[in-house]
Amino acid sequence: MDEVIVTQGLTRRFGDKVAVDALDLRVTRGEVFGFLGPNGAGKTTTVRLLNGLLTPSAGHARVFGYDVARDATEVRRRTGVLTESPSLYENLSAYDNLAFFGTLYGVPEERLPERCRQLLDEFGLAERGDDQVGGYSKGMRQRLAIARTLLHDPQLIFFDEPTAALDPTAARMVRDLISRLAVREGRTVFLCTHNLTEAQELCSRVGVIAQGSLRAIGAPSDLARRLWQGLWVEFDLRGAPSDAVIAALDGLPVVHQHSLEQGRLLAELEAEEHIPEVVAAIVAARGRIYSVAPRQHSLEEIYFEIEAQNGAQTGGVA
Repeated sequence: MDEVIVTQGLTRRFGDKVAVDALDLRVTRGEVFGFLGPNGAGKTTTVRLLNGLLTPSAGHARVFGYDVARDATEVRRRTGVLTESPSLYENLSAYDNLAFFGTLYGVPEERLPERCRQLLDEFGLAERGDDQVGGYSKGMRQRLAIARTLLHDPQLIFFDEPTAALDPTAARMVRDLISRLAVREGRTVFLCTHNLTEAQELCSRVGVIAQGSLRAIGAPSDLARRLWQGLWVEFDLRGAPSDAVIAALDGLPVVHQHSLEQGRLLAELEAEEHIPEVVAAIVAARGRIYSVAPRQHSLEEIYFEIEAQNGAQTGGVA
């Protein structure tokens, strides 16, 4: 897979404060990468560095092979950025806002009117496209800001809390858009968000940053395996397990512990590959299994476990 973002030792200092500390990061084409962390963790500074809006204090970064410090203009031609508080011109109409920014982004003059109308229609703003933005709701402004981000067909899109101001219907539309950009169009999405449920739905990989340092990176399932050695599996026996089933489980070294929760048997196994062995032992003990479901850790659980472990290492909460 092509690498769209590559950083090595990327660092940015503001006086004595280290905002981004020796960041090593690789993001590939067509993935939705979640960048997670508390306010002040370094997410916004990283986005600015990756778009050539800030110069690294140390290390370097390449976006589509271009050095972000030396080739910032080439980088920005290929990227779109939606900031957490996007600026729009309230005295202009939505169409005029898009036309103005489209000119700045270098959208060809002959294509610009059609592109503006297309985006207004796609984001449900066509009927209000000629109205001044000052009369728009917060959600409408957010949709317009997202449309502005996509004006020049960027291949790498940075979204900072893209659904924060949207109602459930509009938020779903944006999530569908992000999936479409990556899956169907092969674009890369760099998603900064506090919405861990949304990140779990959309992101193939996530990075957790705190105090400027990258604390963990990987697919949520891989991170869970690193954080928790055992795997909890739920066995539906339609009732409490018999003494024979309990004895069978107690006799298996790969079963660390087990319990009964809401009428279902829970067992912590050494690893996923031992599930067939446990199933066979339960069946041999005349237990009837109606379903088997490994319990997956949510991204929220993963995030807070990473935060807790790093807090313990640093003597505070990251």
